[in-house]
Amino acid sequence: MARRYSARRYARAVFEIALEKERLGEWQSGLEEMARLARDRQVALYLESTDIKFEDKARLLLNKLGDIEPLVLNLVYLLITRGRFGMLSDIVDEYQQLLDDYNNVERAEATTAFTLDEDDKNRLAKKLGDITGKTVIVRHKVDRDLLGGVVVRVGGKLMDGSTRGKLEALKRELS
Repeated sequence: MARRYSARRYARAVFEIALEKERLGEWQSGLEEMARLARDRQVALYLESTDIKFEDKARLLLNKLGDIEPLVLNLVYLLITRGRFGMLSDIVDEYQQLLDDYNNVERAEATTAFTLDEDDKNRLAKKLGDITGKTVIVRHKVDRDLLGGVVVRVGGKLMDGSTRGKLEALKRELS
């Protein structure tokens, strides 16, 4: 919990800097690039190691990243020197949430028994947008156990319109 709170503080500070400098997109892409690098277990272990000099870590980052927002790089340097590089993915998640809130965007996860085509995803996103009053981006998953219908998680809410969910509700009602 403390780590998540710290990540939120870092993300909020980063977001305010990006907003002030009108570089929200550059920060987002830089943070995503850093998160991609942090998912490489060998790189993460190297950057988190206390046995390796900071200069060597900085050189590795510059070689791996190339052209990246300099302030993003400074943030990563700060995290490394404070032994908090491991929270980078949490910071990226929090930043994305702040950016989505700023842009009035909501992310939804839709699970269906079959693959949705782009038209179906767009119709679902529009309906969810009408409900939430925001622009909705739908990420889709397939779960063959659903039988039919759709289960959507959006804005911390779960909407179960699946056949399985309806059958379970009917079963509870009858018993």
